[in-house]
Amino acid sequence: MLTAGVDLAAEPKGTALAVVDWNAGHARLVDLQVGVADGVIVEVANQVDKIGIDCALGWPVEFVEFVVQHSDFESTQRDVDGGMDWRRRLAFRETDRFVRERTKRWPLSVSTDRLGLTAMRCAGLLARIQASGVPVDRAGSGTVVEVYPGATLRLWGFDTTGYRTCPEARATLLRSIQDEAPWLDFALFAPLMISSGDAFDAVVAAMAARNAALGHYEAPSASQMDRARSEGWIALPTGPMSNLTDTGAR
Repeated sequence: MLTAGVDLAAEPKGTALAVVDWNAGHARLVDLQVGVADGVIVEVANQVDKIGIDCALGWPVEFVEFVVQHSDFESTQRDVDGGMDWRRRLAFRETDRFVRERTKRWPLSVSTDRLGLTAMRCAGLLARIQASGVPVDRAGSGTVVEVYPGATLRLWGFDTTGYRTCPEARATLLRSIQDEAPWLDFALFAPLMISSGDAFDAVVAAMAARNAALGHYEAPSASQMDRARSEGWIALPTGPMSNLTDTGAR
């Protein structure tokens, strides 16, 4: 099985792509790039079994409805509450609330944080992936799945303190991962993972994609599915990292 991971940014600068080759009891990081354009990601999406993208794949339904209604300057929005609970419904997706329940942390809001510019790029990227012949299901059942590297690492039991900004923290975290999973071969690209937080997260995204391909995550329920197909759904692991050594997808 081949899986890819993308740490997406608003521009190619800051965007990283990783590809991992999984075999029985062993996995090898075979490609890791930084400064990646959409065309490269689309090409890789056509070559792998699963690609995990670290970016919101959609916006909250209530936010979209609010913006559409608000764009009509002649309309009066009598149902606008303006209070915190109302604003949270516009700021966070169903999957964000699920992540909050699992991790006790809110993800960045695609509606109100800087993630919005990256999500705009992601929307175009998803359209190009689908146009290339790879069906896209934002709920994650197809080739593309939304992932969250930091939360994935924490749920696997790793200390992620400072790893996004500090090379020394990334070196320590990489040693912890390799101690836990000696069957993961990062050797050729370990220096890049340590020097670049984007590259590090792309590798974790590829690992999260493998986890999703094997079914070791909580998929949206029947009542959540319509929202997940519109808003996106983050595939958080439900078991240990050792699950990645399973020999077949479910």
